[in-house]
Amino acid sequence: MSVLVHFATLQHWKRPMIPAPPFLQATALTCERDGRMLFENLDLQVRTGDMLQVSGPNGSGKTSLLRLLCGLMQPTAGHVLLNGQPAGRQPTAPGLNLLWVGHASALKDLLTPLENLSWLCALHHPADADADADADADAIFNALDAVGLAGFEDVPCHTLSAGQQRRVALARLYLPGPPLWLLDEPFTALDRQGIAQLENHLAGHCEKGGMIVMTTHHTLSRLPAGYRDIDLGQWSA
Repeated sequence: MSVLVHFATLQHWKRPMIPAPPFLQATALTCERDGRMLFENLDLQVRTGDMLQVSGPNGSGKTSLLRLLCGLMQPTAGHVLLNGQPAGRQPTAPGLNLLWVGHASALKDLLTPLENLSWLCALHHPADADADADADADAIFNALDAVGLAGFEDVPCHTLSAGQQRRVALARLYLPGPPLWLLDEPFTALDRQGIAQLENHLAGHCEKGGMIVMTTHHTLSRLPAGYRDIDLGQWSA
């Protein structure tokens, strides 16, 4: 009888859920620039569905933190793991794991939006950059349409306004790509309609399992369940 009871107990026993490791993890991260300590011993983790907003006064190291997280800079101390590997030494192309959109639009002025986005697509899909050019072109046309730039696909970027150039850069967020987005002031130079559209798109990305770490002075009106704020003042020296 006791054996039967024990067996029944085992049938109802469930193995405890082990949380998946964070996709992005910073441990004891310290950043010093030009002899000034910006922050030290910062820890953070980013998992599926997270939106992390980095806040703090100007000069507190917000952009520096993003650059450290994507491997563009090396920390004074501490380390960053991206998908389980050091951020600055990814075994595959870094563009497969993260998408970086900086404060500047980073477009080649003499190229068109279509041309700029075509080579940026190749960064995130290096293995099949030439596999299906027609499919890539269709995706780019759809992305430019999503940001209100239908009809501007073949116009040199230097002829576009600052707001239009910013939208070309943000069109990358509407293309198939990495799950993690690192965004530095993405709402800069956008009008009210563009801001509302981008807010919804960012929240939707996280609600579908994507991840975002961003800086912004804009007050977000739509927050996904995984939203949280990190104030760099907590780690200032």
